Amino acid sequence: MGKYPVSREFFPFSHFTPPISEKFLAMAVPNMKTPKFIFKDKEIDTVRCEIESYDGEDIEVFLMSPKAAEENAPCLIYIHGGGFVLSAAGYHYKNAMFYAKQTGCKVLFVNYRLAPKHPHPVFFEDCYAAMCWLYSNAQTLGIDNTRIGIGGDSAGSALAAGVCMMARDRNHPVKFVFQMLPYPFLDGRNNSPSCRKYTDTPMWNSVLSDKIAPMTKADSSRADYVYYSPVEAESFAQLPPAYIETAEFDCLHDDGILYAQKLCGAGISAEVNHTKGTMHGFDIVQKAPTTRKALEARFEFMKKWFAKSGEQ
Repeated sequence: MGKYPVSREFFPFSHFTPPISEKFLAMAVPNMKTPKFIFKDKEIDTVRCEIESYDGEDIEVFLMSPKAAEENAPCLIYIHGGGFVLSAAGYHYKNAMFYAKQTGCKVLFVNYRLAPKHPHPVFFEDCYAAMCWLYSNAQTLGIDNTRIGIGGDSAGSALAAGVCMMARDRNHPVKFVFQMLPYPFLDGRNNSPSCRKYTDTPMWNSVLSDKIAPMTKADSSRADYVYYSPVEAESFAQLPPAYIETAEFDCLHDDGILYAQKLCGAGISAEVNHTKGTMHGFDIVQKAPTTRKALEARFEFMKKWFAKSGEQ
């Protein structure tokens, strides 16, 4: 691993890189269980549901509802990262709970199916199916379907942005109020300046991205490939405003910059937060001052756009 001036507040993860391989995934993923703490929080009621995906298979979602939520609450659809191959980690669930507590919104946490067992486009279709289920059942779930946002970190950002494009292209009636994308994967080409520079950074790097790509079986000749690599889309019209957060020492740094430029070029608002001294997935260290500051920026963005949509 190369030497990068990542802040000491992220130790020991500033010295860790996952040993990605199909053998490692076969061993690790079955042991990545849903943490029990999501059902024990005094401020949030969490309900597990199984919903039917596009191919008739069941997928798991968790609806996290603040006990103090308003009767017709806004909702964030949250899609965890993990390179399309790893299950959600504990900090993904904790972040989702923070979003609910700090903004008063409900959160739909989606456990989509993973590659390599379930290659592209299964994970996109699962997330799209979760959105359709939420929208159709919003009244029963106590959700205002005119105030739905979507977000995800890393690969979850591609899934979130991709679902926005899918909903637009399929003429779904949902109108997302925002897309929230921390340290996003949005460019399947893996050849940006930051990808060429950061081949050995901690937590994630472009060498790992090259290992993941064949496992997803994402095919650039398919029409739906642009959901996997959103910066390559032909049109960015009618997409929701975005919060994009970059990590400094991250091969995906330039993905977020390019996507923001594409959105702005289409007249879409894009707020970019450049974090410093950070590596990919830095918010795994949740007590770090930089993480807390980043989370506050995400909370404020969400509250701002939920409020704006409520005024319309």
